[in-house]
Amino acid sequence: MFLFEDNANLVQDREDLIAILRMRFGHIPAGLIEAVYEMNDLDTLERLILVAANAPSLTVFLEELEEGMGNFRIMGERFNPIQKFADGGGLNGKKR
Repeated sequence: MFLFEDNANLVQDREDLIAILRMRFGHIPAGLIEAVYEMNDLDTLERLILVAANAPSLTVFLEELEEGMGNFRIMGERFNPIQKFADGGGLNGKKR
């Protein structure tokens, strides 16, 4: 892949990740947006896009963000988006 394609993919993946986070969790702290823009690894960004789409709360996403590169653990009840509703929780994991 050419360098300009890598750069274009990085920009697109960063924007996709931020858009998913905003759709899922509403307001995103400025520090989180800065952290996303500092990422330069496509594999990590793509992993975090999957995490953002499946994490039941922003807290779980932030924990995965702290794991850094090379980790991929999107499995188990921790990523079951239906479980929080079964437990009586709302979109942000808060009890209704």
